[in-house]
Amino acid sequence: ALRMADFSNELGVIAPTGFFDPCRLSAEIDEATFDAYRASELKHGRVCMLAVLGYVAPEIWRWPGEIAPGLKFADVPNGVAALQAIPSLGWAQIFFLIGAVDYWGAFGNFEIGKVPGLQPEYLERRQLSELTHGRLAMLAVLELLRHDSQNLVSPGFDGLDNMITGLPFLYN
Repeated sequence: ALRMADFSNELGVIAPTGFFDPCRLSAEIDEATFDAYRASELKHGRVCMLAVLGYVAPEIWRWPGEIAPGLKFADVPNGVAALQAIPSLGWAQIFFLIGAVDYWGAFGNFEIGKVPGLQPEYLERRQLSELTHGRLAMLAVLELLRHDSQNLVSPGFDGLDNMITGLPFLYN
């Protein structure tokens, strides 16, 4: 019989939750499947970190020029409202770029960014930081989408004019 692995000591098990698997997805899997799940978690975390950056950055700065003939970057609304403003050829370019990045494995190459000769304890700390930052980014992008979508349905529902409310000087 295949003996199932114990994942309670894997990197990413942190206090106060410990090994968090409420749906028991890892209850009857082997090490290879767990490694595939962890690779997916890292990849999704990296994508979400970029998504949060891409969601917040237009609040502060816009590219000069045009995203399409006659449509300036500055004229594209932020967040969910941009879905309707970007032309179909723009969506095709985005779709193919994401497909190419995923196909050639830029976000799945876990050797990228490793510094040769790094002490094992420091490498482990950096890997744990990437995991926890990715987990936080996954939650953050969901909240950004939820808040922005609710603001589209009911503008000003929260009484705030701007997404980044703690830094009002950004909008002056």
